[in-house]
Amino acid sequence: VQLQASGGGLVQAGGSLRLSCTASGISVSAKTMSWYRQRPGKQRDLVAVLSPDGESHYDNPVKGRFTISRDTTKNTVYLQMSSLKPEDTAVYYCNAVGNMGSSWGQGTQVTVSS
Repeated sequence: VQLQASGGGLVQAGGSLRLSCTASGISVSAKTMSWYRQRPGKQRDLVAVLSPDGESHYDNPVKGRFTISRDTTKNTVYLQMSSLKPEDTAVYYCNAVGNMGSSWGQGTQVTVSS
C-alpha cells in the first residue's frame, strides 16, 4: 500500500487549498480514509474521516471549513480546506485503514500566514 499526499503550500489566512492523497495497492472506496495533521510540538490529530459508505466526520475546529471527498476514478481522496487560519498550519497526513491494517502517506506541509 502506498499513499502519496500532495497539494500543500503557503497560503494567506482566509485562503483555500486542496490536498490530494492518491492510493496504490488499495481502493479508496473500500477503506476508511482519513486526514490527520501534526502541528509543531504537538501530537498528530485526526481532522476528517471518510468511511466506505460515504459518511464523513470532522474535528470540531474544521467543521464547516474542510471537506473530505474521494474520486474513485482517480483512486484519490481530497481534503478541500477553506477559510484557512494560521492555526491550521501543520503537516497533513493521509491514512487508510482496512484489513491490511493502517497505512500512512508521507505528509504535506500547509502553512497559513496571518
